[in-house]
Amino acid sequence: MNLNAIQMILVVFVAFLAGMEGVLDEFHFHQPVISCTLIGLVTGDLVPCLILGGTLQMIALGWANVGAAVAPDAALAGVASAIILVLGGQGKAGVSSAIAIAVPLAVAGLLLTILARTVATAIVHIMDRYAEKGSFRGIETWHIIAICMQGIRIAIPAALILAVGAGPVRSLLSAMPTWLTKGLSIGGGMVVAVGYAMVINMMATAEVWPFFAIGFVLGTVQDLTLIGLGAIGVSMALIYLTLSKMGGSGKGNDNGGGSGSGDPLGDVIDNY
Repeated sequence: MNLNAIQMILVVFVAFLAGMEGVLDEFHFHQPVISCTLIGLVTGDLVPCLILGGTLQMIALGWANVGAAVAPDAALAGVASAIILVLGGQGKAGVSSAIAIAVPLAVAGLLLTILARTVATAIVHIMDRYAEKGSFRGIETWHIIAICMQGIRIAIPAALILAVGAGPVRSLLSAMPTWLTKGLSIGGGMVVAVGYAMVINMMATAEVWPFFAIGFVLGTVQDLTLIGLGAIGVSMALIYLTLSKMGGSGKGNDNGGGSGSGDPLGDVIDNY
């Protein structure tokens, strides 16, 4: 589909916010499920972009910066693939092709991330000189410049894709062979499973595993909707937090001492 000038400006603005949030990490505009949804809203192609964002979010669960290792750029993957999906005009049928393009874009985005962070190192030294002078205004100005640079890191590729136009993008998607798109879709699905497994592995504790088993079993019940599962999950979390305060703090102990064994459910049962 062809976008008008206002829609293009809004898409670039969303890309700018996604780039900044890749560093700020406050409102999570860089998360694919949010960036793709916002692009879908401003372009009028909400449902396909929402499906794309949810799928990419599952892939991005396993992407994290560890030490000096920089993770693939989730912001660029979400923004660029959503724009390509919209310009391709294939709707839901184009989600698999967009996902196939998103992962290589995320890896390519590492170059832009490394470049922006290298330049930011020089900006830090400039801010040090302003700090020696006691100029808070100078520090704040360069701080804002550094953050905007992160936004430009995503906004420029987004603007370039929009400048290419819908015609070439549609031709590119049509030229991709079926075996390539299906193969990359399968690979993306495997990445989703690996990313989800990494998150579970980081969260796995003796107290959490029973809740995971309960949720896994409830997820197989077809009559339960996602809203129902979410309500059950929130309720179980509130119950666990309440029991943690009762058992983990030792308040329910008749002896009046001790801080609990670290197992809130076990402490509550022992107190009875």
